[in-house]
Amino acid sequence: MIEVNELTKHYGGKTAVDRLSFTVRPGRVTGFLGPNGAGKSTTLRMILGLDEPTSGTATVSGVPFRSHARGLRHVGALLDAGQVHGGRSAKAHLAALARSNGMSPRRVAEVLHEVGLAEAADRRIGGFSLGMKQRLGVATALLGDPPVLMFDEPVNGMDPEGVLWMRRLFRRLAAEGRTVFLSSHLMSEMENTADELVVIGRGRLIAAESVRDFAARGTGLGVVVGTRQAAELTAVLTAAGASVEPEGSAGAEKLAVTGLPADRISVLAFEHGIRLNELTTRTASLEEAFMELTADSVEYQAGQAR
Repeated sequence: MIEVNELTKHYGGKTAVDRLSFTVRPGRVTGFLGPNGAGKSTTLRMILGLDEPTSGTATVSGVPFRSHARGLRHVGALLDAGQVHGGRSAKAHLAALARSNGMSPRRVAEVLHEVGLAEAADRRIGGFSLGMKQRLGVATALLGDPPVLMFDEPVNGMDPEGVLWMRRLFRRLAAEGRTVFLSSHLMSEMENTADELVVIGRGRLIAAESVRDFAARGTGLGVVVGTRQAAELTAVLTAAGASVEPEGSAGAEKLAVTGLPADRISVLAFEHGIRLNELTTRTASLEEAFMELTADSVEYQAGQAR
Protein backbone atom coordinates (compact mmCIF):
# COMPACT_ATOMS: atom_id res chain seq x y z
CA MET A 1 0.00 0.00 0.00
CA ILE A 2 1.10 3.55 -0.76
CA GLU A 3 -0.08 6.32 1.56
CA VAL A 4 0.48 10.01 0.85
CA ASN A 5 -0.47 12.48 3.58
CA GLU A 6 -0.38 16.27 3.18
CA LEU A 7 2.62 15.91 0.86
CA THR A 8 4.09 19.27 -0.18
CA LYS A 9 7.08 20.26 -2.29
CA HIS A 10 8.34 23.80 -2.93
CA TYR A 11 11.04 24.70 -5.44
CA GLY A 12 11.98 28.25 -4.55
CA GLY A 13 8.81 30.28 -4.99
CA LYS A 14 7.01 27.53 -6.95
CA THR A 15 4.77 24.92 -5.33
CA ALA A 16 5.01 21.67 -7.28
CA VAL A 17 2.91 19.57 -4.88
CA ASP A 18 0.43 21.15 -2.48
CA ARG A 19 -0.84 19.25 0.61
CA LEU A 20 -1.56 16.15 -1.43
CA SER A 21 -3.21 13.15 0.26
CA PHE A 22 -4.34 9.82 -1.23
CA THR A 23 -4.03 6.05 -0.77
CA VAL A 24 -3.13 3.41 -3.36
CA ARG A 25 -4.44 0.01 -2.26
CA PRO A 26 -3.33 -3.50 -3.22
CA GLY A 27 -5.26 -5.68 -5.62
CA ARG A 28 -6.15 -2.76 -7.90
CA VAL A 29 -4.55 -0.88 -10.76
CA THR A 30 -4.59 2.77 -9.77
CA GLY A 31 -4.05 5.34 -12.50
CA PHE A 32 -2.29 8.62 -11.78
CA LEU A 33 -3.51 11.47 -14.00
CA GLY A 34 -2.91 15.18 -14.33
CA PRO A 35 -2.01 17.79 -16.95
CA ASN A 36 1.64 18.52 -17.76
CA GLY A 37 3.20 20.27 -14.80
CA ALA A 38 0.60 18.93 -12.36
CA GLY A 39 3.25 17.43 -10.05
CA LYS A 40 2.92 13.73 -10.93
CA SER A 41 6.62 13.01 -11.46
CA THR A 42 7.59 14.99 -8.36
CA THR A 43 5.07 12.99 -6.33
CA LEU A 44 6.43 9.68 -7.61
CA ARG A 45 9.99 10.77 -6.82
CA MET A 46 9.01 11.73 -3.26
CA ILE A 47 7.29 8.38 -2.72
CA LEU A 48 10.54 6.68 -3.78
CA GLY A 49 12.70 8.94 -1.60
CA LEU A 50 14.45 10.50 -4.59
CA ASP A 51 13.19 13.99 -3.66
CA GLU A 52 12.75 15.25 -0.11
CA PRO A 53 9.29 16.67 0.71
CA THR A 54 9.04 20.20 2.05
CA SER A 55 6.41 18.81 4.42
CA GLY A 56 4.04 15.86 4.71
CA THR A 57 4.77 12.16 4.35
CA ALA A 58 4.76 9.39 1.77
CA THR A 59 4.99 5.79 2.96
CA VAL A 60 5.15 2.36 1.36
CA SER A 61 3.79 -0.50 3.47
CA GLY A 62 3.60 1.88 6.42
CA VAL A 63 7.15 3.30 6.39
CA PRO A 64 9.17 5.66 4.16
CA PHE A 65 10.72 3.85 1.22
CA ARG A 66 14.23 4.68 2.43
CA SER A 67 13.54 2.58 5.53
CA HIS A 68 13.30 -0.57 3.41
CA ALA A 69 16.56 -2.46 3.22
CA ARG A 70 17.17 -3.92 -0.25
CA GLY A 71 14.48 -1.71 -1.71
CA LEU A 72 13.84 -3.68 -4.90
CA ARG A 73 12.28 -6.42 -2.80
CA HIS A 74 9.67 -3.94 -1.56
CA VAL A 75 9.04 -1.55 -4.47
CA GLY A 76 9.67 -1.93 -8.18
CA ALA A 77 9.62 1.24 -10.24
CA LEU A 78 9.99 2.41 -13.82
CA LEU A 79 10.35 6.19 -13.94
CA ASP A 80 12.60 6.80 -16.96
CA ALA A 81 13.54 3.92 -19.25
CA GLY A 82 16.41 5.96 -20.72
CA GLN A 83 18.29 6.27 -17.42
CA VAL A 84 20.49 3.21 -17.94
CA HIS A 85 24.13 2.70 -18.93
CA GLY A 86 24.07 2.25 -22.68
CA GLY A 87 27.38 0.35 -22.73
CA ARG A 88 26.13 -2.48 -20.54
CA SER A 89 24.17 -5.49 -21.67
CA ALA A 90 20.65 -6.04 -20.38
CA LYS A 91 21.87 -9.07 -18.44
CA ALA A 92 24.78 -7.17 -16.85
CA HIS A 93 22.52 -4.28 -15.88
CA LEU A 94 20.06 -6.56 -14.09
CA ALA A 95 22.81 -8.74 -12.58
CA ALA A 96 24.36 -5.72 -10.83
CA LEU A 97 21.00 -4.77 -9.35
CA ALA A 98 20.36 -8.38 -8.29
CA ARG A 99 23.70 -8.60 -6.47
CA SER A 100 23.17 -5.29 -4.65
CA ASN A 101 19.75 -6.47 -3.44
CA GLY A 102 20.79 -9.98 -2.44
CA MET A 103 18.96 -11.80 -5.22
CA SER A 104 19.84 -15.01 -7.01
CA PRO A 105 21.38 -14.63 -10.51
CA ARG A 106 18.63 -16.96 -11.75
CA ARG A 107 16.14 -14.15 -11.21
CA VAL A 108 17.81 -12.13 -14.00
CA ALA A 109 17.08 -14.80 -16.60
CA GLU A 110 13.53 -15.17 -15.31
CA VAL A 111 12.57 -11.51 -15.68
CA LEU A 112 14.29 -11.15 -19.06
CA HIS A 113 12.19 -14.06 -20.29
CA GLU A 114 9.04 -12.60 -18.75
CA VAL A 115 9.42 -9.27 -20.57
CA GLY A 116 10.40 -10.84 -23.89
CA LEU A 117 14.08 -9.84 -23.87
CA ALA A 118 15.71 -13.27 -23.39
CA GLU A 119 17.13 -13.20 -26.94
CA ALA A 120 18.56 -9.70 -26.36
CA ALA A 121 20.10 -10.43 -22.95
CA ASP A 122 23.70 -9.96 -24.16
CA ARG A 123 23.07 -6.95 -26.39
CA ARG A 124 24.19 -3.48 -25.32
CA ILE A 125 21.33 -1.35 -24.05
CA GLY A 126 22.52 1.60 -26.14
CA GLY A 127 21.30 -0.24 -29.23
CA PHE A 128 17.83 -0.90 -27.82
CA SER A 129 14.73 0.77 -29.21
CA LEU A 130 12.61 2.81 -26.80
CA GLY A 131 10.12 -0.05 -26.59
CA MET A 132 12.91 -2.49 -25.65
CA LYS A 133 14.17 -0.06 -23.00
CA GLN A 134 10.66 0.11 -21.58
CA ARG A 135 10.60 -3.69 -21.35
CA LEU A 136 13.98 -3.63 -19.62
CA GLY A 137 12.60 -1.05 -17.18
CA VAL A 138 9.70 -3.36 -16.41
CA ALA A 139 12.16 -6.23 -15.88
CA THR A 140 14.02 -4.04 -13.39
CA ALA A 141 10.79 -3.28 -11.54
CA LEU A 142 9.90 -6.97 -11.37
CA LEU A 143 13.38 -8.14 -10.37
CA GLY A 144 12.74 -8.25 -6.62
CA ASP A 145 9.22 -9.71 -6.98
CA PRO A 146 7.95 -6.72 -4.94
CA PRO A 147 4.43 -6.18 -3.53
CA VAL A 148 4.35 -2.55 -4.75
CA LEU A 149 4.97 -1.45 -8.34
CA MET A 150 5.09 2.06 -9.82
CA PHE A 151 5.25 2.91 -13.52
CA ASP A 152 5.60 6.35 -15.14
CA GLU A 153 4.46 6.45 -18.81
CA PRO A 154 5.39 2.78 -19.34
CA VAL A 155 3.89 2.33 -22.83
CA ASN A 156 5.83 5.16 -24.49
CA GLY A 157 7.48 3.77 -27.60
CA MET A 158 5.60 0.46 -27.43
CA ASP A 159 4.01 -1.08 -30.50
CA PRO A 160 0.37 -2.30 -30.29
CA GLU A 161 1.46 -5.79 -29.26
CA GLY A 162 3.65 -4.31 -26.54
CA VAL A 163 0.85 -2.08 -25.27
CA LEU A 164 -1.47 -5.08 -25.02
CA TRP A 165 1.23 -7.06 -23.20
CA MET A 166 1.73 -4.22 -20.73
CA ARG A 167 -2.01 -3.94 -20.12
CA ARG A 168 -2.29 -7.65 -19.35
CA LEU A 169 0.79 -7.51 -17.13
CA PHE A 170 -0.65 -4.72 -14.96
CA ARG A 171 -3.96 -6.55 -14.60
CA ARG A 172 -2.16 -9.78 -13.64
CA LEU A 173 0.04 -8.06 -11.07
CA ALA A 174 -3.00 -6.49 -9.43
CA ALA A 175 -4.85 -9.82 -9.49
CA GLU A 176 -1.93 -11.28 -7.53
CA GLY A 177 -2.68 -8.79 -4.77
CA ARG A 178 0.06 -6.29 -5.54
CA THR A 179 -0.24 -2.52 -5.40
CA VAL A 180 0.06 -1.15 -8.96
CA PHE A 181 0.38 2.63 -9.44
CA LEU A 182 0.41 3.71 -13.07
CA SER A 183 1.02 7.23 -14.42
CA SER A 184 0.07 7.83 -18.05
CA HIS A 185 -1.26 10.49 -20.41
CA LEU A 186 -3.06 7.88 -22.51
CA MET A 187 -6.73 7.98 -21.52
CA SER A 188 -7.51 4.88 -23.58
CA GLU A 189 -5.01 2.90 -21.52
CA MET A 190 -6.48 4.14 -18.27
CA GLU A 191 -9.98 3.20 -19.41
CA ASN A 192 -8.80 -0.30 -20.38
CA THR A 193 -6.45 -0.93 -17.46
CA ALA A 194 -7.14 1.10 -14.32
CA ASP A 195 -9.71 0.36 -11.62
CA GLU A 196 -9.13 3.52 -9.59
CA LEU A 197 -7.83 7.00 -10.39
CA VAL A 198 -5.89 9.64 -8.53
CA VAL A 199 -6.21 12.91 -10.47
CA ILE A 200 -4.22 16.02 -9.60
CA GLY A 201 -3.84 19.53 -11.00
CA ARG A 202 -1.33 22.20 -10.02
CA GLY A 203 -0.12 19.85 -7.30
CA ARG A 204 -3.52 19.49 -5.64
CA LEU A 205 -5.91 16.55 -5.49
CA ILE A 206 -8.87 16.77 -7.88
CA ALA A 207 -10.29 13.27 -7.46
CA ALA A 208 -9.52 9.88 -5.93
CA GLU A 209 -12.21 7.43 -7.03
CA SER A 210 -13.09 4.67 -9.48
CA VAL A 211 -12.68 5.19 -13.22
CA ARG A 212 -16.44 4.79 -13.64
CA ASP A 213 -17.27 7.41 -11.00
CA PHE A 214 -14.76 9.89 -12.39
CA ALA A 215 -16.07 9.56 -15.96
CA ALA A 216 -19.63 10.02 -14.69
CA ARG A 217 -18.67 13.45 -13.29
CA GLY A 218 -18.29 14.81 -16.82
CA THR A 219 -21.21 16.64 -18.39
CA GLY A 220 -21.05 14.50 -21.53
CA LEU A 221 -23.87 12.37 -20.16
CA GLY A 222 -26.83 12.22 -22.49
CA VAL A 223 -29.07 10.12 -24.69
CA VAL A 224 -28.80 9.43 -28.41
CA VAL A 225 -32.23 9.11 -30.04
CA GLY A 226 -32.91 7.86 -33.54
CA THR A 227 -36.20 8.75 -35.25
CA ARG A 228 -37.60 9.76 -38.64
CA GLN A 229 -39.66 12.42 -36.86
CA ALA A 230 -36.71 14.48 -35.59
CA ALA A 231 -38.44 17.86 -35.86
CA GLU A 232 -41.53 16.70 -33.93
CA LEU A 233 -39.47 14.98 -31.24
CA THR A 234 -37.20 18.01 -30.88
CA ALA A 235 -40.20 20.22 -30.19
CA VAL A 236 -41.63 17.78 -27.62
CA LEU A 237 -38.35 17.30 -25.74
CA THR A 238 -37.45 20.99 -25.79
CA ALA A 239 -40.85 21.81 -24.28
CA ALA A 240 -40.09 19.28 -21.53
CA GLY A 241 -36.87 21.11 -20.66
CA ALA A 242 -34.31 19.06 -22.59
CA SER A 243 -31.48 20.34 -24.75
CA VAL A 244 -31.55 18.75 -28.21
CA GLU A 245 -28.87 18.86 -30.92
CA PRO A 246 -28.39 16.91 -34.18
CA GLU A 247 -26.10 13.95 -33.67
CA GLY A 248 -23.49 13.17 -36.31
CA SER A 249 -23.43 14.36 -39.88
CA ALA A 250 -25.97 16.71 -41.42
CA GLY A 251 -29.17 14.99 -42.40
CA ALA A 252 -28.73 12.12 -39.96
CA GLU A 253 -31.93 11.11 -38.19
CA LYS A 254 -30.32 11.09 -34.75
CA LEU A 255 -30.54 13.54 -31.89
CA ALA A 256 -28.25 14.11 -28.91
CA VAL A 257 -30.43 14.86 -25.88
CA THR A 258 -29.33 16.13 -22.47
CA GLY A 259 -31.51 17.04 -19.51
CA LEU A 260 -33.89 14.07 -19.69
CA PRO A 261 -33.28 10.39 -18.96
CA ALA A 262 -33.93 7.72 -21.58
CA ASP A 263 -37.08 6.38 -19.90
CA ARG A 264 -38.69 9.84 -19.83
CA ILE A 265 -37.84 10.40 -23.50
CA SER A 266 -39.44 7.07 -24.35
CA VAL A 267 -42.66 7.99 -22.52
CA LEU A 268 -42.89 11.41 -24.19
CA ALA A 269 -42.32 9.91 -27.63
CA PHE A 270 -45.03 7.30 -27.03
CA GLU A 271 -47.52 9.90 -25.77
CA HIS A 272 -47.03 12.00 -28.93
CA GLY A 273 -47.07 9.10 -31.36
CA ILE A 274 -43.41 9.43 -32.32
CA ARG A 275 -41.69 6.21 -33.29
CA LEU A 276 -38.12 5.69 -32.11
CA ASN A 277 -35.62 3.38 -33.78
CA GLU A 278 -32.77 4.05 -31.32
CA LEU A 279 -32.57 5.09 -27.67
CA THR A 280 -29.09 4.84 -26.20
CA THR A 281 -27.74 6.32 -22.99
CA ARG A 282 -24.28 7.74 -23.56
CA THR A 283 -21.81 8.40 -20.76
CA ALA A 284 -18.90 10.80 -20.90
CA SER A 285 -15.61 9.23 -21.89
CA LEU A 286 -12.73 9.31 -19.44
CA GLU A 287 -10.94 11.76 -21.74
CA GLU A 288 -13.94 14.10 -21.84
CA ALA A 289 -14.28 14.05 -18.06
CA PHE A 290 -10.54 14.57 -17.60
CA MET A 291 -10.39 17.54 -19.97
CA GLU A 292 -13.41 19.14 -18.34
CA LEU A 293 -12.46 18.59 -14.71
CA THR A 294 -8.81 19.61 -15.11
CA ALA A 295 -9.43 22.62 -17.37
CA ASP A 296 -8.64 25.09 -14.58
CA SER A 297 -5.44 23.24 -13.69
CA VAL A 298 -3.71 23.26 -17.08
CA GLU A 299 -0.44 25.15 -16.68
CA TYR A 300 0.63 25.27 -20.32
CA GLN A 301 -2.14 26.19 -22.76
CA ALA A 302 -1.57 26.65 -26.47
CA GLY A 303 -3.17 29.58 -28.23
CA GLN A 304 -5.66 29.07 -31.04
CA ALA A 305 -4.30 28.93 -34.56
CA ARG A 306 -5.16 31.86 -36.79
